[in-house]
Amino acid sequence: MPKPSPRSPLIDVLFVIVPHALLLDIAGPAEALRLVNLRCTDRGQPPRFRLRFAGPVPQTRASVGLTLAALEPLPRALSSPTWVVLPGQPSAQLPHVTRPIIDTAKWLNATMRSTIQGRPSRAAAARDRLVTICSGTLLAARAGLVDQRRCTTHHDLLQQLRGLAPRAHVVDNRVYVVDGALASSAGITAGIDLMLHLIAEECGEAMAAGVAEDMVVYLRRSSNDPEMSPFLAHRRHLHGAVHKVQNAISAEPERNWDMASLAAIGHVTERHLLRLFLSNAGVSPLNYLRAIRLELARESIDHGASVSRAAEMAGFTSSLQLRRAWSRHWGGSPSDSDVGRATAGS
Repeated sequence: MPKPSPRSPLIDVLFVIVPHALLLDIAGPAEALRLVNLRCTDRGQPPRFRLRFAGPVPQTRASVGLTLAALEPLPRALSSPTWVVLPGQPSAQLPHVTRPIIDTAKWLNATMRSTIQGRPSRAAAARDRLVTICSGTLLAARAGLVDQRRCTTHHDLLQQLRGLAPRAHVVDNRVYVVDGALASSAGITAGIDLMLHLIAEECGEAMAAGVAEDMVVYLRRSSNDPEMSPFLAHRRHLHGAVHKVQNAISAEPERNWDMASLAAIGHVTERHLLRLFLSNAGVSPLNYLRAIRLELARESIDHGASVSRAAEMAGFTSSLQLRRAWSRHWGGSPSDSDVGRATAGS
């Protein structure tokens, strides 16, 4: 293996594999790092990352039943710049706090506490990170590593995280959150988004964009993007008429919808449609329409459209109507470039 240059020290990426670890939480970020190394090799440059896989036991089964063997033991100490990656487990496994989980939490506390608290005890610790994916944040919480830190996890586990770490600043509905040496993500594919972000910080935006292209990632989400897309929110119900109206709104959000036209889609009265939406989707039809239009406007502005053009494409009658809706929903104004991204995931 070629030696890294002094300006780009090789970073160890230590995946800590506990029993039943979610395979995609491991494979997605690991593939992104492998592709960085491949691109470096193609350019005649040394690799940037060394992938390692360790665990409290030398062999275990992943979430899909695949056996993961020859795992190295958890190291006594980290001797070089290291990113410790904690993949998640399926929700059904989380109530079972087994000996491997206890041992891993103790190891994390002993190994990563000084880095997370900003008191590195060695030179390499300035480059160390703790990266948690999905319920991996809960494991970090068991180790006492998220107190006073901003962090996130899968949306189904947010309350559980708050219970384990009442002093943590748990952020709802966010793809990932980076707070100092702690980087946490919502899980599954969000782990890829987080790793691409960290790659961009370490290797540059061009490298991250190239890896995203290699992985056929359609959209690189930022730390300000919501975990739950407005196109998926309010859809966890079984009422056919409500889904039908939601489908119509999503297909043509720019259409001049009113309660009468929406009720006609659902073949119900306007009053009954309102009752159905509130009881099944937890939102009114017009507020659902506004949320879809706001997301489309936000995406348009992020891609360079003017506020007036974004308002037109999303179905708002004017840029003023968009600004008012934006202010009520997120605060600030879409004309402020800092607010555009900073408030979108709130």
